[in-house]
Amino acid sequence: MSSIIFSILGIYIFIVIGFVAKMSFKEAIDDKTITLINVYFLQIFLTFWGLLIRPVDVTLLYAPSVYFVIVVIVLVISALVAKKLFSDKKEYSIATVAAIIGNTGNLGIPLNIAIFGEESIPYTTIINLMNVFVVYTIGVYYYSRGSFDVKTSLKNIVKLPILWAAAAAIILSMQGYKPSDEIMKVLMMGAYTSIVMQLLLFGLYLYGSEAKEIGKRLTLWVIGIKFLFLPAVTFLILYSIEMDSMIKGIIFIELLMPLAIANVNFASLYDCKPKVVTALVFISSLLFLGVIFIGIRVLGYL
Repeated sequence: MSSIIFSILGIYIFIVIGFVAKMSFKEAIDDKTITLINVYFLQIFLTFWGLLIRPVDVTLLYAPSVYFVIVVIVLVISALVAKKLFSDKKEYSIATVAAIIGNTGNLGIPLNIAIFGEESIPYTTIINLMNVFVVYTIGVYYYSRGSFDVKTSLKNIVKLPILWAAAAAIILSMQGYKPSDEIMKVLMMGAYTSIVMQLLLFGLYLYGSEAKEIGKRLTLWVIGIKFLFLPAVTFLILYSIEMDSMIKGIIFIELLMPLAIANVNFASLYDCKPKVVTALVFISSLLFLGVIFIGIRVLGYL
């Protein structure tokens, strides 16, 4: 347990570095440039490395399917109940979708490595890909409040290189391709660079968040869905199905992740109270420091 605690604290060191760097150098650090380098280049290394570490099998594809089913169940219930609680359309959108868009990439991948080791990478990588689909479909739809063009949404998905890299890696793996040690070392270098950069970006985006921007009802609702209702539904579903305990643990931890920065991106793009969403991301990230240790204890019951 102590080794996991130190691993988690080690992960947060890079988040703090990103936060302090942004606080110190302000606009001299271009968040967008770093994001583009990471998303369009370094995450390709992470994807190939993650999916080529072990051969693709049914269990690898089963994990993101279970993840998606849980997300849809919580989304439907959240949308129905939130409609009665929030008359403001923008708050309703935030209340419905924010909690299900978790930080499966920036924080989820390195955290699962800390808990389960490198054996978790194929699963965290493909679950993160499923989360990308959720973000660019369900997330975009709700944050744009129905004005979003479906065709444009599909184009945005197709443009993401991480999806093409995943498809190529899966095809290669199914064909029996095994990269040499030299190639794996290169992929690993890029993958860990991507992971560290993701954590730094998380810290960069957290700088400037202000909790005072949001109301108590919306805060309690989103945080309650994120850290109470979603984990409860996840636990009940995972407990009732037959699956390797490590894979169950990975899915549980991924769905326990705090709100993703993607929420802020779409809230800003569609003018859906971006400061409120940024504050929610900040609050969930702080609370996660305590929640994660409870979540680790729950893993023993899955």
